[in-house]
Amino acid sequence: MKSFKEKLKQGQPLIGTLLSIGSPSVSEVISRCGFDWLWIDMEHAPLSLEQVQQLMQAKKGDCAAFVRIPVNDETWIKRVLDLGADGIIVPQVKTVEEARRAVASAKYPPTGTRSVGLARASGFGMDFAEYVRDANDKTLVLLQIEHTEGVQNIDAILKVPGIDAIIIGPYDMSGSFAKLGQIQDPEVQAAIETVRKSCKQNGTAVGIFCLHADHAQTYVRQGYDLICLGVDIHFMWSAAKASLESVRST
Repeated sequence: MKSFKEKLKQGQPLIGTLLSIGSPSVSEVISRCGFDWLWIDMEHAPLSLEQVQQLMQAKKGDCAAFVRIPVNDETWIKRVLDLGADGIIVPQVKTVEEARRAVASAKYPPTGTRSVGLARASGFGMDFAEYVRDANDKTLVLLQIEHTEGVQNIDAILKVPGIDAIIIGPYDMSGSFAKLGQIQDPEVQAAIETVRKSCKQNGTAVGIFCLHADHAQTYVRQGYDLICLGVDIHFMWSAAKASLESVRST
């Protein structure tokens, strides 16, 4: 089975979705739909570390799991990676220093500063030697650029070794322009395109979040490598509402 990093290098868009509900059944069902990866959200969703582990244990084996940590902090990073995540998504990266801190926290010495613990990632210690030998190469670091300051510093950020991908956050990006939710605004779109072009020129994979399939189709045509399509709770209420409205309209 190819690793997610190997798949990312092939140049085909990898489609994921965001999980905010702490039910293993949701993770199991969604991963069986054919998504390439799951975005498990600890920044905005009320998920505990125990729930995050259960979501990863329930998913289909070839569907990768990335956890968005609440904040760029070495304690959160090591605890999430110890659970067995394929990588981390770090929100609100704005500077080179923040990018370096995230990468260092995700890598074992001598590359970084991640400390060692016996947890699920290493088979609770049963696969310890193999895990620590390969973790620095196999663990992905995905940084979110979702603020004007991050856009201004994108070229410098991309020079930090160890970044596997940049993921654009269009909603927070629009908020940083005082245009919250107006992601199609020309100024917001120009910032998004600046980040996309910089990543392509640097040879760094680039991703983006969207709620709707038509937007995802556009991003596929634009050459995005990672596309996070939708949110579990949004899939649920939008489908339920549409079905109910369809019946009541007859």
